[in-house]
Amino acid sequence: MNNEHNHPKRRYLDNAATTWPKPEVVWKAWERAARENGVAVGRGAYREALAAGNLVHQLRQEVAALLGVSPERICLPVSATFGLNQAIHGVVTPGTHVIATAADHNATLRPLHYLRKKGRIHLTVVPCDGRGWVDPDDIVRAWQPNTSLVTLSHSSNVTGVTQDVEAIVKAAREREALSLLDASQSLGQVAFSQYESIADIVVSPGHKWLMGMHGIAVLYARQGIHFDSLIQGGTGSTSESLEMPVEMQDQVEVGTLDFPAAAALLAGCRWLKEKRLESVVAACKGHAQACYDGLCDIRGVRVITPDPTSVVLGPPIISMVCDGYSPVEVAALFEQIAGVQVRSGYHCAARIHEFLGTAKGGTVRISFGPFSGAGDVEAVVSATKKIML
Repeated sequence: MNNEHNHPKRRYLDNAATTWPKPEVVWKAWERAARENGVAVGRGAYREALAAGNLVHQLRQEVAALLGVSPERICLPVSATFGLNQAIHGVVTPGTHVIATAADHNATLRPLHYLRKKGRIHLTVVPCDGRGWVDPDDIVRAWQPNTSLVTLSHSSNVTGVTQDVEAIVKAAREREALSLLDASQSLGQVAFSQYESIADIVVSPGHKWLMGMHGIAVLYARQGIHFDSLIQGGTGSTSESLEMPVEMQDQVEVGTLDFPAAAALLAGCRWLKEKRLESVVAACKGHAQACYDGLCDIRGVRVITPDPTSVVLGPPIISMVCDGYSPVEVAALFEQIAGVQVRSGYHCAARIHEFLGTAKGGTVRISFGPFSGAGDVEAVVSATKKIML
C-alpha cells in the first residue's frame, strides 16, 4: 500500500456520478457569477439582476437546442431527483396505473414505490435482460386500461445500454398515456436530434454529461402538461397572492435558483457545442471500448456491460465483477494500486441487478469522461491484472 507521501496519480473514472474535471470555462463561469454578480435571479430589476435573468434565458435556449424543443418548456429544478419527483407527483392521479422498468434509477422507482405503498397508484415494473435492455413489447404487455404514465431511464447507469425510446414513447402516446424519460445518463452523450419525437417529459442533471456543477438540473415538459406543485413558496411572480402561479416554470423553480450553477451549466452546454458533441462522445466511447477489450482478456473477470460494438451505449460505462473479490474490495484496490477512482455497489439502481446476476454486491463501475485518456484505460486493465494474479 502507498503511504500518504507516495500516492499514485489520481485517475478519476466515476464520471457517471458526476463529470470531473470540468472544462476551465465552467469553473470560471461559476466563480464569476458568485464573485461578480451574486444576485437572486428574478428578484430585482437592477443591472446585475437583469443580467442574471438574461443568462438564465440563454441557458434555456441552449438546453432546448440540445433537446430540439421550445425554450419556454424548459425548467431548471435544483436536481434531477427533484425534477423526477416533481414530474411523478405532479402528473400521476390517484387510482391510475404506472409502468416502470427494472433498469430504472431509484430517483423514479422510489417515488413510485412510495405512491404504491400509500395505495395511490398501481405499479408494474417490467423486466430487463442481462444487458439491462428493456423490450418495448414488455411495456405493451404490461398495459392496463388505467395506465397513465410510463417511466424509463434512457441509458442504464449500471451497464450504459440505451433503450429503444422511440418505440416505448410511441406505444405510450398511442394509448394516450404520458412518458417520462430519465435522461441523467444520456443528455450530453446521446444526440437527441436522431429522434423524430422525444418523451412528454425529460429530466437530466446539470452536473453529469452537460459538464455543469451540482445544484441545477433541466426538466422539459411538452405543451399541455401541467404539474400539481410539489412544494409551495416564493417564485418572484404574483407575489401579492397566496396562490401558487400556474405556469410550469414557477411550479418547478420554487425558491431561489442557484445562479452560479446556472452560469456554469450554460458554459458547459456551450463547451459541448464548441467541441462538437459527436467528437466528445466518440472519444469517451473509444476509451470504453478499449477498456472492455482489455478486461475481457483477463481470467476471472466478468464484464457486465455488453460489447459496445454490439449494442447502443449511452454513457461510456463499463461494469464488471471479479471472481473472489467484492466490488467494494476491487474499487479499494484500484485506488491503492493505480490511483483509479471508480464506484462500486448497486449504483442507486435497486432492481436491475437481479437480471444482471449481480444481486450480491453489485458491480465495479468504470465511467470515462471527456478528460479521460488512454493512460486511464491502461491503469484500469493493469490494476485488474494485478488483482487477479
